[in-house]
Amino acid sequence: MVELGISTFGETTPLEQTGEVYSHDERIRQLVKEIELADAVGLDVYGIGEHHREDFAVSAPEIVLAAGAVNTKQIKLTSAVSILSSMDPVRLYQQYTTIDALSNGRAEIMAGRGSFTESFPLFGYDLKDYEELFDEKLDMLLEIDKATNLKWEGKFTQSVDNKPVYPRPVQDDFPIWVATGGHVESSIKIAKLGLPIVYAIIGTAPKHFKPLVDAYRKVARNAGHSPEKTKVAVHSWGWIADDHDKAVADYFHPTKVMTDNIAKDRPHWSQMTKGQYLHSLTDAGSTIVGDPQHVAQKIIQTIETLDLDRFFLHLPIGSMPHEDVLRAIELYGKEVAPIVRNYFANKESNKA
Repeated sequence: MVELGISTFGETTPLEQTGEVYSHDERIRQLVKEIELADAVGLDVYGIGEHHREDFAVSAPEIVLAAGAVNTKQIKLTSAVSILSSMDPVRLYQQYTTIDALSNGRAEIMAGRGSFTESFPLFGYDLKDYEELFDEKLDMLLEIDKATNLKWEGKFTQSVDNKPVYPRPVQDDFPIWVATGGHVESSIKIAKLGLPIVYAIIGTAPKHFKPLVDAYRKVARNAGHSPEKTKVAVHSWGWIADDHDKAVADYFHPTKVMTDNIAKDRPHWSQMTKGQYLHSLTDAGSTIVGDPQHVAQKIIQTIETLDLDRFFLHLPIGSMPHEDVLRAIELYGKEVAPIVRNYFANKESNKA
């Protein structure tokens, strides 16, 4: 059965009605409540991304996830993503195996290169080593996961002479996913390693990722990796409200503010117009906004198009009033998820 989850960066942009900006400390406390509610309404996974910017509150997702682990029972907890290129793989592994202990086996790592680059100078890394840093650190992370004692010869990382890394995970098979924006080379590398993959689908229709997903699965299969190991997930922006038209109207402001903020630093991004926003909500785009019935149908369409194992709704992009976010999570778990799950359960039953 496909897993349904939430991803978030803990956004802190001005609210439309009041102009208020949640402080980083308040937003972080809100996230813990959101994790607990997502668990209570039966969602499968909650992911928090690492950033080092004013408009995102979370620079250390592992601490927020650890807080969320304490009062939850079922939900899986993952980074979305951990910027592996600019961190120590030993420390990353220890942090998430500690969350695995706190949650009794519900932690995961989602490693990525990082769409934003602020962490590189902050931690003393050179962007010219962008690809090599990630490749070496991913190899080191996987080596740490193989056995308690680590023997490692590093170029960009430290060399370790048969030293133990603790704690070990509660899970027998500790999940390490790799996220990508959709580069062919990245997909092939991840497939050859036999690791599950997460695609960030933001600016285009999911169908455009189908050749990439098919190639990933083919390369993984040819490399001898089982389908059970090589899972595929997608992350897309979205919002849910009781009233469809209100959801569409309310989500424009935070999406535009966040997009415009990013456009300041990225020449290939442009400030968002209302027309572009509305286009992104159609089948030609990947943003999923509306009432529960509409959101469920677009999630089903995305899952079917790519034959997904997991779907993340990034909820929200840009800041929305916290009470509205809590309501959106409630609708996702209580109304959207049952529609999606029943659809695929019936589909499997008809196959049988």
